[in-house]
Amino acid sequence: MRELNHLSEISNNYDTFIIDLWGVVHNGIKLNSKAMEVIKNLKINSKKVVFLSNAPRPSLKVINFLLKMGMEKKYLSSVITSGEAAMYAINQNKFGKTFFHLGPPRDTSVFDKVKKNKTNIDQCDFILCTGLFDDHNDNLNYYREFLKKHTSKKLICTNPDLTVHRGNVQELCAGSIAKIFEELGGKVSYFGKPHPEVYNLCFSKNEKVLAIGDNLRTDIKGANNLNLDCVFITHGVHIDEINKSSDLNNLSETYNVKIDFFQKELTW
Repeated sequence: MRELNHLSEISNNYDTFIIDLWGVVHNGIKLNSKAMEVIKNLKINSKKVVFLSNAPRPSLKVINFLLKMGMEKKYLSSVITSGEAAMYAINQNKFGKTFFHLGPPRDTSVFDKVKKNKTNIDQCDFILCTGLFDDHNDNLNYYREFLKKHTSKKLICTNPDLTVHRGNVQELCAGSIAKIFEELGGKVSYFGKPHPEVYNLCFSKNEKVLAIGDNLRTDIKGANNLNLDCVFITHGVHIDEINKSSDLNNLSETYNVKIDFFQKELTW
C-alpha cells in the first residue's frame, strides 16, 4: 500500500482508468476541482477514462446530472451505471415480467420501457430495489417489517452501495435494503460494483487498467475481484471510519480488500 501525492506518478503505467463518480469526482452537489484536473490531464495524455457508477438509473440520467454540475461534454463519452446494466436485464424479463418498485419516484427511468408491468408487492414476480421510499428514507426497521413476508420473491438491487454522502450528509442506498433482505433469508441479484459483470462493459482483456474509488466494499473489492490495480480515495464514504482510526491496514483487513495506492482526494 503506497500513498500517492500525484496520480501522474503512475499514470503512464495504465491505458484505462475506471473512475467512480460520487465521492471521487463529485459529492452530489458540486464537482471536485482536483478530480476534474486529473480527468483533463488523462485525456490530454490520450488515456481512456470510464466513469463507472453504482447509480440506480440509466447512464443518460447521470450524464445529464454531471452536465448540470458543469462537467464538459467531451469528458462524458464513456459513462456506465449499475442502473443501465439492470435495465437491460429487466427489459428482457430476466427475472419475470411483473415487478414491484421499491425506491423513490426519481428512479422510475430505470424501468421506463416496461412500466406497464409495475404492480403491487403481493402480485409481482420480483422486487426492483433502486433505493428507499422518500417518506421512509432513514428507518431500516420499516423495511425489515415490510419485506419479511415477501422473501420468496427475488430482490433486484440496482445499487449495491450501503451509503453515500450528499455534501456532508450520509444517505442510505439500495444496498442497505438488499442486506436486510438477505438477513431475512431472501435472495438478491446485484447489478454494479463489486460484481464482475458490469466491468465487462468497461475494458477489454489487453488493456492495463487502474480503478479509482472511495468505497472499499464496491470500488476496491471490485478491482480486487478482477485483479486490477486500484487507488483508494480516503475522504469519501469511509471518512468517518478513517477519522476514528487512521490505520488503513486495519481498515483494509476489516473489509478484506487489498489497497495498492491511496490518496486523500484524487489529485494529478
